[in-house]
Amino acid sequence: MLWDVDNTLLHAAGTGRALYQIVLAELYGVDLPVPFTSMAGRTDASIALEMLTAAGLDAATELPRFHQRLAERAPQLADMMRQHGSELPGARAALAAVAGRGADGTVVQSLLTGNLPALAEVKVGALGLTEHLDLSVGAYGDASRVRAELVPIARRHAAARYGADFAGRATVLIGDTPHDVTAASATGARAVGVATGDFSVQQLAHAGADVVLANLADTDAVVAAILDGA
Repeated sequence: MLWDVDNTLLHAAGTGRALYQIVLAELYGVDLPVPFTSMAGRTDASIALEMLTAAGLDAATELPRFHQRLAERAPQLADMMRQHGSELPGARAALAAVAGRGADGTVVQSLLTGNLPALAEVKVGALGLTEHLDLSVGAYGDASRVRAELVPIARRHAAARYGADFAGRATVLIGDTPHDVTAASATGARAVGVATGDFSVQQLAHAGADVVLANLADTDAVVAAILDGA
């Protein structure tokens, strides 16, 4: 079970943008390019390349250095997350309810997110949402510009750690954007859409989600959506 982070489990209150602004100013003395396209559903590798290019920098050359500094500075935003971020209604209950469920009791929960590992950990950690998540088997946005390419990474990590087969529809992605849905479809996984971000129930259904929920507030509905066929 692979959860998206932003607008699925929590609202980050601009923490990611703040981190980008800090590092752009620190490394290059420039501001976040404005206007800048939406970050929703995209990976940090994709966002950073576009942002660095828009700032007039050699994006391909600078990306490793930029990502490294983002990872170094991310923990400094934990207080911002605690003060201004918020978990979405039902998120904590859903994580707890799914834990240990399934036909053989081996549902593994982790993250598949566009965030860098350090930023994802700050966001979920600051809000105390890590209890039922194994962050070591997730897949994160520094690995690829293409979200679908994160799915086999997470499967390999989980298979190596748990000795189980997570191929095909044994993997479930839950997220709030069409990018989450298409990543699942492209890799044979199941997609559960949650209309808690910028996209409607209709848009997520049109993208091909197997199930779409308005939100995570109905824990029984969330569990049923995730475990259908498990």
